[in-house]
Amino acid sequence: MDVLYQLRQFPILSPMTLQELEELARLSEVRTVHKHTFIYLADEPSDYLCFLVQGSAKVGIYAPDGREIVRSFQHPYTIFGEMGLAGESKRAEFASAMNQDVRFIAVKTTHFRPFMERNFTLAQNMLNHLGERVRRAERHWESLICKDVRSRIVDFLKETAGQRGRQVGFETLLKHGFTQQDLANLVGASRQTVTSILNELRKSNLIHFNRNSILIRDLEKLN
Repeated sequence: MDVLYQLRQFPILSPMTLQELEELARLSEVRTVHKHTFIYLADEPSDYLCFLVQGSAKVGIYAPDGREIVRSFQHPYTIFGEMGLAGESKRAEFASAMNQDVRFIAVKTTHFRPFMERNFTLAQNMLNHLGERVRRAERHWESLICKDVRSRIVDFLKETAGQRGRQVGFETLLKHGFTQQDLANLVGASRQTVTSILNELRKSNLIHFNRNSILIRDLEKLN
């Protein structure tokens, strides 16, 4: 892998000079994790960031009864595992590869922090990223408390399509790596309920879906 080329694709690193990126590339390590296996576990040292290059990952926690609770899905050119920069010593969450192998660039927090200290705009980007992470978590928990399952699924589809969807005429194509069980673990419902709601949306001609993609007929009408 051309690590320098890949690092240049991350919007959050755009304030870095070519010289800084070359230095960061030398300090980085490319890692590959097979599908359905852990990238890291909760309680492990929070000592490196993950710059996702290939595949999809999920980040979450386990409830006391053993249920998996998904907090977010990660896709190429996003970062996760970054809370060590905010003082976290042990990870509070797990991260695992989804339905395909994951490749990412691992950067130790001790290596990344000096770049932030020297580059104010980079530090500001990371601060904005951490702030958005908090706001996203707040919206997620508010949704779990205040909205029904159908609304939570629709909100997730619309938000994700707005971020990653590809416009095809009036329709929006969303390619994804999650299963219906993963979606259920994200919205706090059973897989059977999620399947029923997706089928209802399909029967209403609001979406069409298969194992790897969801086609939203009209984002304005999806509600």
